[in-house]
Amino acid sequence: MIMKAVQETPLRLLLLHIFLLFLLQLEATSSQRTQAEALLEWKNSSTSSPSSLNSWSLTNLNNLCNWTAIVCDRNTETVSEIHLANFNITAALTQFNFNKFLSLTHFNLNGNNFSGPIPSAIGNLTKLTTLDLGNNILQGEVPAEMGKLTELQFLSLNNNYLNGTIPYQLDNLKKLPTCFSGELPPGLCSGFSLEQFLVQFNDFTGPLPDCLRKCSALSRVRLEENQFTGNISNAFGVHPSLAIIYLSNNKFVGQLSPQWGECKNITDMRMEGNRISGQIPPELGQLTKLQYLTLSSNEFSGEFPVSIGNLSLLFTLNLSRNHLTGTIPHVLGKLTKLELLDLSDNNFTGVLPVDPGMFESLTSLNISRNKLSGGIPEEIGNLHLRYLLDLSSNSFSGSLPLNLAKLIMLEILNVSHNQLSGKIPSTYSRMHPNNAFIGNSGLCGETEEITPCISGPKKSNKKILVGILAPICGLLLTVTISAVILKFCKKSKLGELDHPKVSKSFDSIIWERHGKLTFSEIITATENFDEKYLIGRGGFGSVYKAVLDRGRVVAVKKLNMSVDSSHDITELNRKSFENEIRTLTEVMHRNVIKLYGFCSWKGCLYLVYEYAERGSLKMVLYGVEGESDVLGWGTRVKIVQGIAHAISHLHNDCSHQIVHRDITLSNILLNGDFVPWLSDFGTARLLNSDSSKWTAMAGSYGYMAPELAFTMQVTDKCDVYSFGVVALEIMMGRHPGELLNSLSENGDMLLKDLLDQRLRCPSSQLAVRVVSLITMALACTSNNPDSRPTMHYVAKELSSTRTRTSLSEPLGTITINELAKFS
Repeated sequence: MIMKAVQETPLRLLLLHIFLLFLLQLEATSSQRTQAEALLEWKNSSTSSPSSLNSWSLTNLNNLCNWTAIVCDRNTETVSEIHLANFNITAALTQFNFNKFLSLTHFNLNGNNFSGPIPSAIGNLTKLTTLDLGNNILQGEVPAEMGKLTELQFLSLNNNYLNGTIPYQLDNLKKLPTCFSGELPPGLCSGFSLEQFLVQFNDFTGPLPDCLRKCSALSRVRLEENQFTGNISNAFGVHPSLAIIYLSNNKFVGQLSPQWGECKNITDMRMEGNRISGQIPPELGQLTKLQYLTLSSNEFSGEFPVSIGNLSLLFTLNLSRNHLTGTIPHVLGKLTKLELLDLSDNNFTGVLPVDPGMFESLTSLNISRNKLSGGIPEEIGNLHLRYLLDLSSNSFSGSLPLNLAKLIMLEILNVSHNQLSGKIPSTYSRMHPNNAFIGNSGLCGETEEITPCISGPKKSNKKILVGILAPICGLLLTVTISAVILKFCKKSKLGELDHPKVSKSFDSIIWERHGKLTFSEIITATENFDEKYLIGRGGFGSVYKAVLDRGRVVAVKKLNMSVDSSHDITELNRKSFENEIRTLTEVMHRNVIKLYGFCSWKGCLYLVYEYAERGSLKMVLYGVEGESDVLGWGTRVKIVQGIAHAISHLHNDCSHQIVHRDITLSNILLNGDFVPWLSDFGTARLLNSDSSKWTAMAGSYGYMAPELAFTMQVTDKCDVYSFGVVALEIMMGRHPGELLNSLSENGDMLLKDLLDQRLRCPSSQLAVRVVSLITMALACTSNNPDSRPTMHYVAKELSSTRTRTSLSEPLGTITINELAKFS
């Protein structure tokens, strides 16, 4: 009996396999028939069926995979793709039975006459990679259930009659590319019920659709960072609900319509970086809810509209880089909430209107490169300026008011290239860099680039003559010596590096500014760059410490340009070298490393910097010599604040926006007082409205914004993301790593467990600062660039004196999810 059972087992197994195969075939046949019947039912519901779909018939039910426009999966023999583009079908999409096609990967209905709403059941097609419903007559709102289509790589809904808001659930479609380019369809807002028009950070071209002006229900319009063209004089109409209008960094022309004054609910109007001309309409003064007005980098002309003084809620006013004329009106000073005022690069004349009680909230003032004259008002020292006071390149005369010394919180002062005279108070020279005063022939002081002050009785004519001849002779001698040094430094193999931006422009600028620093001193101090002076080595070269005469210490970066190197490496080093010089000669900020000079010698490039006693922030945070114990919570908060202000300066206060692109702990240096200096600008990029936003990949793994992996599109939001990672790393004492990709899963994690465990939890007011900082850092690391704050906002918030004095609950009980309460 046992033997018989053993012999029967293989037979039973064979029969079982045959039975299972039969069931699978039966199931596949059943599924095919069910899908075929569903497609026939959908076809029969249409009012017009093209002859090309004759294969869709009852007599052909068992041959579904050979039907026109149908593709089946080879394994399951069920429908995986439906391609009906331009079949001239008239039908309702609601008649399609989505639940019968759950394995569908491609669904293309473009160019037909499908009507009605998009059914919510479309969200069940979770394997879809392509969905094209464009160029139909679909109506209604986009269903939130489409957010379930997480495998989508292509989506088109263009040229229909859809309305309502775009559901936030579509943010889940992470595999969609961030740019759909080309011109916008003319019927984009047909029906005129469009409420939100958000296509920012793409490559759309051409003019705006004519129907836009009739969309009176618009509440938010964001078209910034595209390639739109056309005249905007009549592109918009009256939009009573409109709150936000961003047209920045496109190629719009024309003039601003007075009709904008009738859009009474606008709070934020940004149109910088276009070619808009004409006068700024005085009707803008009717927008009494306006908080941000940015019209910089356009071609506006005429006088400043006095009606702007009616905008009592205005925080930011930026009209820089235009052709505005006339005087700066006194009414601006009455805007009690105004924090940033930038009128630089215009043709304003007259005096600077600063009287008692004016500009009460102003923290940043830039009126450089105008034609203002007269004295610098004494009252300017009574303002609450904290970030910037730039009066450079005007015709201000007289002496520097002593009252300016009261601006002890001011980060940047620039009064260069005016007609100022007299002595620079010693307090100024300690607070601000030397080049803040250059270009004023009448100024004297103790700074390196200014003529020393000479006291004593009047000199005789002979002494005057000697006083004139001596500097001339000294100048000739200096020029001769400099020529010899430059020849010594520059040639050798400089012929192979004879790029005009390096060998002509930059060499002369740097070495004239810092003529007291000679390359021969550096060679002597480092014993021809002996290894014992090596203090660091990075991707672009080695760094040496050089102690010069008079105890002056500098850091020297040596970039190898050996002929043995590949052409690609040589070119990369050269570009890094040029970027470093180009950026640091423009930037002037106390939290940005100072570049003293540079030289090319014997096949190598050299950059000479201010020396950072404590080295990189990475060394200090992870150092083995107990540095982490010194780096307490208060010091960490101040370091993060300093970094934020440095990046904000790059993004907002330079003649062209600078994106650093490689913000890491290794590229942040600390001086003896733990003041952070942002360094290593070898990959930095100067952005303007005419430059391409696309670039080669740059940055460090773990700090790059996620969108760079797909688009390589450089924006200031890339730096914001890197800053957020750095800020989290400083507070956590470790790289945030996977935490950034799993915040939703770790929402219940306690904040105290996230912080650096080597330190006690902060308490009191310091705990409030830490919570605020972590909250801001998490916002900066959002995967959606549009959701990240600007660095100007980050810097302002982290340094705000209005921070709450206590937490609403103990720090030990706060979770990551609860941090939103404190933002």
